[in-house]
Amino acid sequence: MNANLLALRQKAITLPLLPGVYLMKDSKGGILYIGKAKQLKNRVTQYFGNGFHDAYDMAMVEKVRDFDYIVVGSEHEALVLECALIKQHAPKYNILLKDDKGYRWVKITREAWPRLLVAKQKHDDGAEYLGPYTNAYAVKLAVEEAQQIFKLPTCSRVFPRDIGRGRPCLQYHMQRCGAPCGRKILQEAYAQSVREATNFLKKGSAQGEKELRHAMEQAAEDLEFERAARLRDRLRALEKLKEKQHVMSQSTERQDVFALTTAQNQACWMVLRFAGGRLRDAEHFLLLRGDFRALLLEDTAGEPALRQARQSMRQELLERYYAMRNEDLPRRVLLDGDIEARDLLEDWLGGMAGRKVAVQTAQKGEPLRLVELCRQNALEKLAHHTGRQSKTIAALEELARMLGLPRAPAYIEAYDISHTGGSDNVAGMVVFAQGLPLKKAYKRFAIKGFSGQDDYASMAEVLERRMARYEEEKDTGDEFGFGRLPDLILLDGGMGQVHAVEPVLRRHGHALPLFGMVKDSKHKTRAITSGGGEIALTSTKAAFALVTTIQDEAHRFAIAYHHKKHTKAALDSELLKIPGIGPAKAKALLTHFQTMQAIREALPEALAQAPGMNEKTAQAVREYFLSTNTFS
Repeated sequence: MNANLLALRQKAITLPLLPGVYLMKDSKGGILYIGKAKQLKNRVTQYFGNGFHDAYDMAMVEKVRDFDYIVVGSEHEALVLECALIKQHAPKYNILLKDDKGYRWVKITREAWPRLLVAKQKHDDGAEYLGPYTNAYAVKLAVEEAQQIFKLPTCSRVFPRDIGRGRPCLQYHMQRCGAPCGRKILQEAYAQSVREATNFLKKGSAQGEKELRHAMEQAAEDLEFERAARLRDRLRALEKLKEKQHVMSQSTERQDVFALTTAQNQACWMVLRFAGGRLRDAEHFLLLRGDFRALLLEDTAGEPALRQARQSMRQELLERYYAMRNEDLPRRVLLDGDIEARDLLEDWLGGMAGRKVAVQTAQKGEPLRLVELCRQNALEKLAHHTGRQSKTIAALEELARMLGLPRAPAYIEAYDISHTGGSDNVAGMVVFAQGLPLKKAYKRFAIKGFSGQDDYASMAEVLERRMARYEEEKDTGDEFGFGRLPDLILLDGGMGQVHAVEPVLRRHGHALPLFGMVKDSKHKTRAITSGGGEIALTSTKAAFALVTTIQDEAHRFAIAYHHKKHTKAALDSELLKIPGIGPAKAKALLTHFQTMQAIREALPEALAQAPGMNEKTAQAVREYFLSTNTFS
């Protein structure tokens, strides 16, 4: 441990075992990182000890020259203070949620005849603004919906200047506008419609519909039949709009749904915001490897460490998100996975909202459907940004969940055995990187350890040789060689192949995910198997298509090698029938002439020029093919 870390560790040991916030500083006093702790001493000491292995934090620690701290009364207070300080200082090593989208606002103008508009910026012009919203399309739809339901004008006419200057347009005849231009609505009634439309936008469709229905029933009871009819028309307009739009959430009026998706060195943090039972807004944040510590852990950490890192990152992302947006909080926050301190987050959000905010992990039913929708959107955003197909990313994520892997397998190796009745035994190894074939990394194996038919022994020999080559090449840096271990190994076959290979991996000290690919009677992929049983594959799943592609490619590659080897063996055996031609000369002839047809057609002078040949053996070859009538 260097002198700087030793000094920082000695300082950290003196910290109290109390909740608080710590600030890591560089040589110039600038703040590098702000964190919270339930017990300051235990948390800060970790950074400067020998056992802290988070590569991201270590990169930050190397720049730390001092730290400060603030003691507070509880972990909840530490979270509140941490968020406030991060918002104030924006430290380099805290996760920053940034995107490249502009915001949109709903603008209600302040004039005699107010208008509802979509605005790109908020100005100090006396108008009322609702927002901000990140989804411009959703804002546009919401405003159009309110204009249609409450019969507000969408044209460019200016009121009161243009009142009485022309006939009402088609919108009036379609019952979508009250037509102030044609004096079809009084100013007071128009202003009331604008107020009701604004309230509708603030509360969302579900609450707005409830209030409209209650107002209609009350008007009918009060014998205000004209007003009741007007409210009835608004409800009918809303019903027609609902027929065109799918209601996405029935269970909770206001909720935010989050999903975190990773691929290669990037991640996407996605949120779908529901209000009034329908999707109203969506945001996504792209995180690079430098921002997202869990990605760094994927290289070296085991499953428990990776799971804990994901929980920690998800917690921190939620804290950063709601620190930026501390108003308009939902009643429920729905997540795609666990977080580090659920109760703490609920207390913090509840304190800001002034009511209870539930934080839940989706398990089944509608919550799971909404999370899957959010995850699919995250995959699309990430695929668009990385230039990869979202179906491929989705298939890898789905395969990881199906097999219980801690992360999507970025590097997959698949093996298949091929032979003819136990002769010419070969194996093919295919590689899929990020869900796509990496043909430069394909490998072929000729079975050498025995003769005869034994698929289990063949598979064990191939993996034994592959793991031995890894030990030889692991430090070479060859990306297409044997120097990289896969994230997942798939074997063509069932439990027998898996049981044959498991001891090989244990002997070499590798705990790699190992599964077999099982085919049905029609030679189609039907399941994945491990030592514990089979996992059925549904044909509608993206993972099924990926595994089928991998298995078919492994089979094709192994069959092609076997066919080539078998053909060469047959040709060798025919040449060996010629007097004076042994294995070495047969090989030399095939290498020199490339094909048997060329050897058959060659004259003795040309045959004699092949390595190891002379005039006598060349004449013997010529005479053999003449006597067997195979020369043309």
